[in-house]
Amino acid sequence: MRIRPVTAAELPALQGIERAAGAPFRGLGMATIADDEPPSVDVLEQYRRAGRAWVAVDAEDRPAAYLVAEPVDGALHIEQISVHPDFAHRRIGRTLLSYAGERAREEGLAGLTLTTFAEVPWNAPYYGRLGFRVLEEAELTPGLRKIRAHEAGLGLDRWPRVCMRRD
Repeated sequence: MRIRPVTAAELPALQGIERAAGAPFRGLGMATIADDEPPSVDVLEQYRRAGRAWVAVDAEDRPAAYLVAEPVDGALHIEQISVHPDFAHRRIGRTLLSYAGERAREEGLAGLTLTTFAEVPWNAPYYGRLGFRVLEEAELTPGLRKIRAHEAGLGLDRWPRVCMRRD
């Protein structure tokens, strides 16, 4: 898979990837997450314009996965990473995270951060295998605390969540 910046015309496709990637949460009793609407095209466009939205594309140059991120307290924070289930188990997520790590390094950022569900197999346990570690409460930066508070306000804390970092 090739990774490149997303185009404006592809933003609706990212929403489709997000919807499809959310479906497996239903099998874990997390229907609210499965039914959650993806980021709006306007929000995705903000990431795109900032140069912080990337896609992994198939052989026909169609998006199969995407990642959007923003700098938070000296690290590149992964706001969303989603792989369409048709392309699962091909190391695409790992490749996108490596790409984001390279971009962070080029910008002088100290690492990658993300927030995720602690007990969902393809969330925190997966990121742990990729070198991310769970941050203790005392390690959370002001920006990560703000992100977590926002997530709690959205009701995401119905399931255990963690902040993770990879230097």
